[in-house]
Amino acid sequence: MKEEEAKIKAEILKALANPVRLKIVEELSRVEKCACEMLNIAKVDFSVLSRHMAQLKNVGIVTERRKGVRIYYRLACPCILQALECTVGVMRVRARKIKKAI
Repeated sequence: MKEEEAKIKAEILKALANPVRLKIVEELSRVEKCACEMLNIAKVDFSVLSRHMAQLKNVGIVTERRKGVRIYYRLACPCILQALECTVGVMRVRARKIKKAI
């Protein structure tokens, strides 16, 4: 893997390394949502949500469109969900190791 590619992948994973942003990505896997709907899901105030969305946008995970005064978000690349699904497998392996150690 080239250095630049490794840096870009690390930035994408860094953007996902937050529970609120993970919830946002999971929710956007279902349907496009406006920022006002995302507030209820993220359970943060608007300025915090805006920073989270900017981080996800900057690495290319989400895109936005504007309709009037509303901003709608959707996943730019739904294949990111496959990477998140892989974490479930890692969690299972980890849980088995912990269970064996006890």
